[in-house]
Amino acid sequence: MPTIRPSADLRNKYNEISNFCHDHTEPVFITKNGQGDLAVMSIETYEALIGKADLYQKIEDGIQDREINEPIIMDKVFKELRQKHAL
Repeated sequence: MPTIRPSADLRNKYNEISNFCHDHTEPVFITKNGQGDLAVMSIETYEALIGKADLYQKIEDGIQDREINEPIIMDKVFKELRQKHAL
C-alpha cells in the first residue's frame, strides 16, 4: 500500500517523512489539492533505482548489439578490459 501524504506535511512533518523514507525503500507520494504531485524518497533509494535503470539499459543495449553484431569471445573481452584499465 503506498504512503500518501498532503503537501502541508512536507512543511509541518518533514522529519517524520524523512525518517519514513530512510526506514523504508519506497517513496512517499505527496498530494496537492487532493491530486498526486510528487514522489519523495531517500537518496539511497533514488541511487538504487537509478542504478537498476542503468543496468537494465546496459542489458538492453547488449541484447540489441548481440542481434546486430557478431558474438565476441569472452577471453578477448577480458583481455581488452585488462589492457584498458591497466595502470
